[in-house]
Parts: sequence; C-alpha cells; structure tokens
Amino acid sequence: MTLPPPADLSRPLGFRLSAKIIGALLAVLLMALSAIGATLWLSWQLEGGAAAINDAGSLRMRATRLSLDVQRFHDGKLPSEVVQGSIVRYDQTLGVLRRGDSARPLLVPRTAQILLDFKNVADQWNGRIRPLGQAILAAGGEASPQSIARFQSMTSDYVDVINRFVADMEAYNARNTEYLRYCQLMLAALAVVGTVALIYMMMLLVLNPLDKLHQGIQLLAEGQLDVSVPVESDDEFAQVSQGFNLMAQRLAEARATLEERVRAKTASLQQKNKELALLYEISAFLNQPQSLEGLCQGFLAKVMAAYRADGGAVRLTDHEQGIVYVVADQGMPEALLKEEHCMRVGDCLCGEVAENSSSRVETLSVADTKSCSREGYRVISAFPITVQGRSLGLFNLHYRQSVIMTPQQTRLLEVLGQNLAVAIENQRLFAKERELAVLEERNLVAQGLHDSIAQGLSFLNLQAQMLRQALQLGDKELLDDTVGLIETGIKESYDDVRELLNNFRSKLSESLMQAISTVLERFRRQTGIKVELRSEGLTVPLMPEQQLQILFILQEVLSNVRKHAQATQVVVHLKDDGSAFELDIKDNGVGFAMATVAGKADTHFGLSIMKERAARAGVALRISSQPGRGTSVHLHLPRAQRKAA
Repeated sequence: MTLPPPADLSRPLGFRLSAKIIGALLAVLLMALSAIGATLWLSWQLEGGAAAINDAGSLRMRATRLSLDVQRFHDGKLPSEVVQGSIVRYDQTLGVLRRGDSARPLLVPRTAQILLDFKNVADQWNGRIRPLGQAILAAGGEASPQSIARFQSMTSDYVDVINRFVADMEAYNARNTEYLRYCQLMLAALAVVGTVALIYMMMLLVLNPLDKLHQGIQLLAEGQLDVSVPVESDDEFAQVSQGFNLMAQRLAEARATLEERVRAKTASLQQKNKELALLYEISAFLNQPQSLEGLCQGFLAKVMAAYRADGGAVRLTDHEQGIVYVVADQGMPEALLKEEHCMRVGDCLCGEVAENSSSRVETLSVADTKSCSREGYRVISAFPITVQGRSLGLFNLHYRQSVIMTPQQTRLLEVLGQNLAVAIENQRLFAKERELAVLEERNLVAQGLHDSIAQGLSFLNLQAQMLRQALQLGDKELLDDTVGLIETGIKESYDDVRELLNNFRSKLSESLMQAISTVLERFRRQTGIKVELRSEGLTVPLMPEQQLQILFILQEVLSNVRKHAQATQVVVHLKDDGSAFELDIKDNGVGFAMATVAGKADTHFGLSIMKERAARAGVALRISSQPGRGTSVHLHLPRAQRKAA
C-alpha cells in the first residue's frame, strides 16, 4: 500500500480548522451584537421619546391650568405668586425638553418636523402667551376683561400647537416601535440561521472527519492494518488523518517483521541470561573458602567452558620484581607454559595488559613469529584482574580457530576479572588479618611470660649464684635458705605456667557468666582465697573477641591478686542492663600507692597487658587502690562500643 507523503508531523498542528470555526463564530457574534445594539438604541430612543411625549403632554395641561389661574387671579381668588410659580415651572419644562435628560432618559426626537413643532411651541410661549400673562399679573385687578378673554383665546390656540408637537412625537415613536419589532424578528431569525449554520459547519468540518477516523480506528482494532482514512482537506484533521494512515502503515510493517524481531530479542535475552548465570555461578564459586591456586583454577575452568576456549591461564603480578607468573592453566602446551611461565611486565601481550590494565584481543596469522602462533593459536586474548584501580594480574583465553568477541562479551570478561581480583584481595586481607592477630597474641603472650616466668627465672638465676657461693664458703645456713628460696621460686614459676595454660584454654562457646564462674572456681581451688560472684541484670551475649579479652583481663587481675595482694577475699560484681556492661573486681589485700606505680605501669602488675586487651575490646579500664585497703579494677563497655563490636 502506497500512501501520500504526510505533512511534517513533527511540527505542531496548524490553525486552519480553528480559523474557520473562530471566523464563523465571530461573524455570528458580530451580527448578533449589531442587532442587539440596534435594539438597544431603538429602545433608548423609544424610552426617551416616551418621556418627551409625557412632558410635552403636561404642557397642554399646564397651559389650560394657567388660563384658569389667570381668570381666578383677575377675580381676586388667587394670589399672583401662584400664577407666577406656574409660569416658572412651564419655563423649566420647556428647558428640559430643549436640553434633554440622559439620566431619565428624556430626548425630543431630532427630526426636522418635530424640531419645528417644538420651535413653534417655544416661540408661541415666549412671544405671546408668557408676555401677556406677565402683563395681566402686572396690571393686577385693573386688567380689562378683553385682555383676559384674549389670553384665554390665545391659550386655546396654543394648546392646538402643542397637540401637533405631541402627535408628531407619537408618530415617530410608533415608527421606532415598528423598527424594534423588525430587529427582534431579525434576532430570532439570526439565532435560527446561525444555529443551523454552525451545526452544518460542525458536521462538515468536525463530525464527518471524526466519524471517518472512528471508522478507521474500528477497522484497525479488528486487525485490518491496510486501512486508510481519506484526506479531503488541508486543516488539522488532514494532519491527523495522515498521521493515522502512517501509523497504520507502520503497524502493518511491524507485524510483518514481528516474528523476526521477536526471535532476535529472544536470542539476545537468552544470551544475557547465560551471561548473568555465568556471573552468578562464578561469584558464588569465588565466595567459597579455598586456596589461591584452587580459586584461580576453578575460575579459569568455568570461564573457558562458558566461552569454549582451547586454552587459558591466570597470571598474577609481582610488582616488587616487575614480573607476571602463571598460577593456574588449562589446555596450554607444556612448551608454551615453560617459555611464558614467568615474564617481565610490559613484555608481549600479557605483560602489556599487566602494565596498562586494558583488555586485548588479537588475531594471529600463520606467519606470525609469536610463540602462541607457533603452538597453533589463531586468537589470543588477555583481560586484566583489577580491584580499586590496582592491577593484580590478568587471565588469558586462547582459540585455535578464528572467533569474534563482541564488546558485550569483552565487558563481561572484564567484570569477571574484577570479581576474581576481589576474591584474591579478600584472601590476602584474610591472611594478613590472621597474621596480625597471631602477632598481637604473641606479643601479649610474650608480655605475660615476661611478667611471670621470665621474672621467676631471673629470681632463680640469682638464687643459683647464691647457692654456688654458699657451697664455696661451706655456709650451711645460707645453703638451706637458698635452697628454700629456689624451691619457692620453682613452685611460683610452675603456678605461672599453669595459669597461662588455663588462660589459653578459655572456651568461647560458654556464656560469659559461665566462663567467669569457671575462672573464679579454678582460682579458688588453686589459691584457697575466698571468691564471691555477684550478678545484676541479664548477661546479654557479647561478641566473642570482646568476651575473650574481658576473660583475659579478669585472669590477669586474679594473677596479680595471687602474686602480690596477700588477700583473703575477692568480690566480682557483674552488671549488665542490656546497654552498658560493667565488671568490678575487688580484693581486701595490702593494696598499693597509685602514685608510686604510675610511672611503672607498663612493667608491673600486668597493667600493660590489661590496657592493651581493654583497648582491643573497646573497654574502659579503671584501677583504684590504697595501701592497706585493697585494690579495685573496674571494666566498662558502653552501649556504642557494644553495637560497634
């Protein structure tokens, strides 16, 4: 189906249809406003003319009344002031008729005949009636009956002049009333004709095109994609019709290619699913605990199986020596592995990738002199193993047949290399963490040996020298004393060794209360010192590291009590309200002066060991003592440190 090229559908709709509708509405509006204006003008003229007729009619009454008032004045029955007031009011009424009054409204029609009639009325009054009336008023009772009769005759003739004036205005108003009826009829006709015209125009310009579009949409909904709407104008509906026709054509074309596009999208989706599955599988594998070689070997096997590579290797970088060495390989010839097992950073393809951390895929020719080409590989690739911008090495995929690696595949392999780098880095961090933990614990053990066994051995060495001196001198008393001191020193060293062994055997599987009870019971059996344990609140479990360090501090405190305190009782008070944790160890021994040992805290009474362990557990350590009043050790683990742990 070939359609005419549509108008530019990217631009906004035009205004042809809008102009037609607005023009028609404006024309009807102008005609209606004109008829309404004429009606209003005629109504105003009729209202003003009616008021003028009313005032002009009052002139007849006033003239007749003035004739009677003059007669009554002559007969002495009416004062002259009343007659004079009638004359003044008559003048005022003539003045209103002459000027008009827009407020009432009042207006004498401005036709030549009516203006002439009004001039006759005014002239008769000003030239004959009013002067004669004024003369009679001035004469008073001496006015002659002839003047009175003449005034009455003139007034009678004057009334006829007024009647002609009023009659002409009534005829004018009658004509205007007829015109008003014509305007009203014209308004009614305009309403009917305008309504019919607007309905016809709406049918022609809007409803018919809409109906055709509606029919086209129905056919399109029924599946007739070859439908088209006729374009019969150049207005907005024409643009919409062209757009509908273009849409129908595009839908027909889309349905024709839909199956092919669905197959392509399905294949793309399957490929993405495979890539995601590979990513998930390798990520899960890299999170398993295993050796570095097993990690790299398993990673390489899964990547080669997914990408059907003929050979591959994982190489790590030694930045200190500037070399790249193989830690895992699969499908690689022995000769190639022997030649490239270790190479300099920057040499060959692998060395360049290790140096630049950028992926490389190269196709080799038969005549290429590289060792990979000699072994029959046609495509070699290298992808960096990087973490946080640092290069840890690279991995290779080699193919004996020509392959094309898409940017999407390259990007996925780079992501897999980053995952491998994270796993390798985690292994290294775990190893460093374990090494650091061992070093820290060795340091604490060394301090414990120094404060206990080393001091005891130093004491025994001194006594051995004294024993040699006693033997040389033959001093039996000195010999007996020295042997007793040696026996006591050996016993104390043995006790120190047993105490250290007990410390190392502390169990983390027990609750803190059970572990403290076990330590205190063992201390009671070994020393015979009375021990009392007080507990307040529930002992909420601590992190294993914190619990272990608190137990070590408790054991160190008890060791100091055994060696130096000469106490007969130890009270341990445990308080745990679910937020802060507190542990108090008090003895009734000899105590010591805090100022005396303040400068020797790192070498006496195990204070340095306790401080280091408290710092590792996030515990605040406070020691207070006075000579003769025992010693108190207070441990406080705040809630914030407990959460952090």
